[in-house]
Amino acid sequence: MAAAIASGLIRKKREAREQHVDRPPQNRRRKSPSKNKGLCNGNLVDIFSKVRIFGLKKRRLRRQDPKLKGIVTRLYCRQGYYLQMNSDGSLDGTKDDNSNSSLFNLIPVGLRVVAIQSVMTGLYIAMNGEGHLYTSELFTLECKFKESVFENYYVIYSSMLYRQQESGRAWFLGLNKEGQAMKGNRVKKTKPAAHFLPKPLEVAMYREPSLHDVGEIKAPKTAVPPNKNTTEPPVMNGGKPVSKSTTTATSSRPHT
Repeated sequence: MAAAIASGLIRKKREAREQHVDRPPQNRRRKSPSKNKGLCNGNLVDIFSKVRIFGLKKRRLRRQDPKLKGIVTRLYCRQGYYLQMNSDGSLDGTKDDNSNSSLFNLIPVGLRVVAIQSVMTGLYIAMNGEGHLYTSELFTLECKFKESVFENYYVIYSSMLYRQQESGRAWFLGLNKEGQAMKGNRVKKTKPAAHFLPKPLEVAMYREPSLHDVGEIKAPKTAVPPNKNTTEPPVMNGGKPVSKSTTTATSSRPHT
């Protein structure tokens, strides 16, 4: 009985095997990967790319953040005036200790080197190769001043770019007794005209100014007063030229 059952099972298996062989082969296609990738496939790449982009944005924001610690101050000259920059960019002195035109940003741009920027106009104080003070929208090498403490604890500001060619004496920022800006080569560090006393109002953080080229900078020469016979108009306070018509008109007036 058992032998008959076993032979019957063997027969059925053989028939099933023959039927399986006779069937045509089926083309089994692999399922294409779904577009919605799992976390282990493509989403990780997307996540890492987003993190990287976010990190780059954060770095760019950090670079734009203010990093220089300076002060908002008034510069009191020993001559009895506060240095001020008027709305037209001219420089002179005022005795008004509450004027907005006398507020300056003192921005450190190097070791004991500062940039002096007007809070009201946003212009920088600069000194050209002739020793004249002028105002500039762009920060250049002529806007850099060395800050030194004198023996009497007053502060003096000298040009980092220009000085006397023969003696090497520095050119200083200064006001005369009438409160007018002086040529840098005529200001001596031992005189009250060059002595300033910063009166800080608040500490502020600044971005580092972008340095621009002055242009065609020639070798610094000893500055001389403008000659009356020259065709070029004399450069006055704030680097503003005075026309010949005004100078001749004033000189031709009779003295009373």
